Amino acid sequence: METEQVKCLIIGSGPAGYTAAIYAGRANLSPVLYAGLQPGGQLTTTTEVENFPGYPSGIGGPELMEDLRKQAERFGTDIRYGVAMSADFSASPYKVTMDDGKVVEAKTVIIATGATAKYLGLDDEKKYAGMGVSACATCDGFFYRNRVVAVVGGGDTACEEASYLSGLASKVYLLVRKPFLRASKVMQQRVFSNPKIEVLFEHNAVGLYGENGVEGVHLVKRMGEADEQRYDLPIDGFFLGIGHRPNSDIFKPWLDTDEVGYILTEPGTPRTKVPGVFAAGDVADPHYRQAITAAASGCMAAIEAERYLLNG
Repeated sequence: METEQVKCLIIGSGPAGYTAAIYAGRANLSPVLYAGLQPGGQLTTTTEVENFPGYPSGIGGPELMEDLRKQAERFGTDIRYGVAMSADFSASPYKVTMDDGKVVEAKTVIIATGATAKYLGLDDEKKYAGMGVSACATCDGFFYRNRVVAVVGGGDTACEEASYLSGLASKVYLLVRKPFLRASKVMQQRVFSNPKIEVLFEHNAVGLYGENGVEGVHLVKRMGEADEQRYDLPIDGFFLGIGHRPNSDIFKPWLDTDEVGYILTEPGTPRTKVPGVFAAGDVADPHYRQAITAAASGCMAAIEAERYLLNG
């Protein structure tokens, strides 16, 4: 079994991972970054990013991540393609086993593995990815100003997305499988009192249609019941509001997480309960999930790693 020793291991290649690499590289930590299953992270599936500072005309998600990758490499980051399969944080140096069998022993570890948006599992979600299907209203809502959109879900996430979109879209349908909302009372009240939001209870989205993008959704009302109805609803955008799943499973034996799986850190810092192990970006952020906040936490994690090594 091949073993390698490094000062700073970064797991993940989204805005948090690459920003951590930029700062760690500049601090002479010779960071090694493993890009993971989706090199570049969630932004590589986003066509246009208009809210990242420094790009007044906007930039494609893949192009933004390519810029960050080049910047990380410029400062000496060793970027590799591979996936972390298991971790052992019982003692320093910390051990992370990669999918090729190599064990990386690191004095500091920055976990930037992100979170994966939950989808319904429809083939059409893949077919129309970036063409009307989105799992982030604050990322893509701007493109649907004065248009009609639908949000799937009945919890706080869906209600927040619907409320946000109502400030941009002309009409928002909230598609809820159950005959009630699971969201908090405050969020329910906000949705029900919003004239732009129409809640369709007991509705399942079973498909999407459109020539060059989403033009509508195939719905089933009261699926499986005697009075089941099937019909098509014209919309311009289809938003998933059924939550995210943090990519934290292999770290759970060693780190504290919340009930969903987000890694818990000391408030205001990327420090986990294991000294020298830091969590940055969406894997530790259930609230904001934006590229800029992920990048900021990556910066913080690298600075913390540098201080830990200096004091260690």
